[in-house]
Amino acid sequence: MTVARGNPAAHEVLVDSWPHFGVVLTRLRPEEHGDPGDFYTNQLTVYYRDESAWRALLGGTEAVGWTRAFQMQGMQEGMYEAVREAADAKGLRMETYRYQALLSPQPPRPRVQVPPGLRLAPVSPSHVPLLNATWGFGGNARSKRFLLGLVRALPSACLLGPRGRPVPWILLDPLGCLSHSYTLPAWRGQGLSGVTLGALGRELHNHGFPIYCGVLPQNTPSQ
Repeated sequence: MTVARGNPAAHEVLVDSWPHFGVVLTRLRPEEHGDPGDFYTNQLTVYYRDESAWRALLGGTEAVGWTRAFQMQGMQEGMYEAVREAADAKGLRMETYRYQALLSPQPPRPRVQVPPGLRLAPVSPSHVPLLNATWGFGGNARSKRFLLGLVRALPSACLLGPRGRPVPWILLDPLGCLSHSYTLPAWRGQGLSGVTLGALGRELHNHGFPIYCGVLPQNTPSQ
């Protein structure tokens, strides 16, 4: 979706053949590559009609740049096994994280209103150090650079406290997925994340984007 809406994440779409394709792969445009170890920014997604075509693309083409760290996302049976086998054949290490995909046809309705003393606003680049420090996969220079890119290029929402510090926040990732939802511990249990989720969800819905997110299985509060 983001590719067709101005392409703020600088991705490109590849197919194995046209117009009758077996595999669709999205990836970061080659000219955007910088740090070869930056798997945050180097995101790929795949959809295939034929698993054998997907395996052929993995092993017999340069569509996937194996010399750079990357993350691959997909939701089909056999996707993980095919990538694992291709990585093993090249002597490369792969880590797996399973997410539960959640889709909302309409913007979620928050259970609470914006409390007094808090103000709804987009996330600012000045907030990125806080986001980076609280992100379970962050805390380093690469993750900070990635988060800064999201904040600058894509929609976001937060509730600012009296001192201008975000309390809960949520971002949109390069794939158009709601992500990085977080509430500071002292403010939890008040339904504040629902306010930011509803605000960003409405904005996405009004622009024709689907409203979806990926949640780790152990993150039951977000489910």
